[in-house]
Amino acid sequence: MFNGFHGVLYRELHVFSKKAKKQVLASSLSPLLFLIAFGWGFGREVTVNGLPYISFLIPGLITMSTLNQSYGISQEINITRFYFHVFDEFLIAPITHVEIVLGEAFYGIFKALISTILIFIYAALFGVELLFNPVFLLAILVHTFLFATLGITMAMLVRDHGSQATVNTFVITPMIFLCGTFFPVDKLPAVFKAIVYFLPLTYSTKVIRASLTGGEVDLLYLGIITLFAVAFFCTALWAVKRVEA
Repeated sequence: MFNGFHGVLYRELHVFSKKAKKQVLASSLSPLLFLIAFGWGFGREVTVNGLPYISFLIPGLITMSTLNQSYGISQEINITRFYFHVFDEFLIAPITHVEIVLGEAFYGIFKALISTILIFIYAALFGVELLFNPVFLLAILVHTFLFATLGITMAMLVRDHGSQATVNTFVITPMIFLCGTFFPVDKLPAVFKAIVYFLPLTYSTKVIRASLTGGEVDLLYLGIITLFAVAFFCTALWAVKRVEA
């Protein structure tokens, strides 16, 4: 089983290595701009839930950036699927659907972890002290796996790049801005608050923020994002089988 997984992952990492500098630079720019605009803009004079705003912001940027990187593999899959037919080669190769999904998902996790390291570097440069809880490692892995498998699902279901952009506009972008990344969910109007608690990023943000700021990690929230991860892994498998059929 693992030969197929290694093969898919190796192929993606090999392609990534040829454009690594550009991709790392691109993924580092957005968090830096948010830190400059909001971190320096509000500084340490503004507090949120007892934390300096910049300390509150850093975990949110981690969840946002890792979501973008792990879910972003959907666009790469679409390009290889529509133009180079690489995914067709995966499907006719003697490897299982589970190996294909896991290979692509771990590639998404790899990209997301690079983004995480960059934001930790930014935090150090900005003088932000984070209180590291070991739960963070588990939470970030589940969080990135969750959105990588969601990305695989969407890549298999959409028929063109326009449909992919529509999903990003109406699902991913609102989730990034409303699920506690930049401000507490509790500040939202009741209608939006009810909606965001159906979205996985809300729980990822709460767990990751608590694990980096000395807060109490709610294991129920960790369990919820784990359930989302299992569900999206299943939908990714279903979507790959659907394409092959």
